[in-house]
Amino acid sequence: MSIIRIRHLAIGAAICLVVAACGIDEEVYVERKVDFLYNTAVNSLEAREFKDAARKFEEVERQHPYSVWAIKAKLMAAYSNYQANEYDEAIIGLDRYIRLHPGNRDIPYAYYLKALSFYERISDVARDQKITEQALDALTEVVRRFPESKYARDAELKIDLARDHLASKQMEIGRYYHERGHYLAAINRFRRVIDNYQTTTHVPEALHRLVEAYTALGVIDEARKVAAVLGHNYPGSDWYLDTYAVATGSDLREKVEEKGLFGRTWDWLF
Repeated sequence: MSIIRIRHLAIGAAICLVVAACGIDEEVYVERKVDFLYNTAVNSLEAREFKDAARKFEEVERQHPYSVWAIKAKLMAAYSNYQANEYDEAIIGLDRYIRLHPGNRDIPYAYYLKALSFYERISDVARDQKITEQALDALTEVVRRFPESKYARDAELKIDLARDHLASKQMEIGRYYHERGHYLAAINRFRRVIDNYQTTTHVPEALHRLVEAYTALGVIDEARKVAAVLGHNYPGSDWYLDTYAVATGSDLREKVEEKGLFGRTWDWLF
């Protein structure tokens, strides 16, 4: 066998090895019709194979980027990632969808799904609340942009819950300072709840804690002003009864006079 013949065989063998190696590392690309790809992705979604569904919806866009199906597939890929609890991936996809298709009829849902991707990760009140703030911002954006949409009402309900969660965090920090005698720091936290989260369930306690803190500092006039606000807005509440006891040393729960609780509280305040 000639040297030239041997060289040709060696080169051919080397080429075969390279091709075989490529076949091992790379998935064979097979172009499919757009409706087939989309329906296959939907099947995976219905089977609750969410990660697989996201990958298949992304494949629709890769193979048919200029089709109408590709626009829908972008949103469905984000939805699949949301269902798979891959919230960061969902948000990335939704931001891209919003940027590329701002006038699409499904854009309100894209904003809503983005807000949910933050909202679903609202952590325990003992942890950092950055995600809660991001959820609140995103939910507020839904209501601001699409006030008449079917998503606005649910967004408003979730806004209330997110705000209550943030207020709860401020109360937790305020109580921590209060229990350790750091009254000025505690007052700042309780004031923040009253000023920024007025519609939450934590306001009565925040007012009561303010009375306690001002009383501990000897700022009696300020304590009485806060108590008046509490008595006016939450008469008869447990927090008001506790405040009355702090300010007067008398427990309204144990003393019931003929003119009743309402008259007694207002006599004390004014």
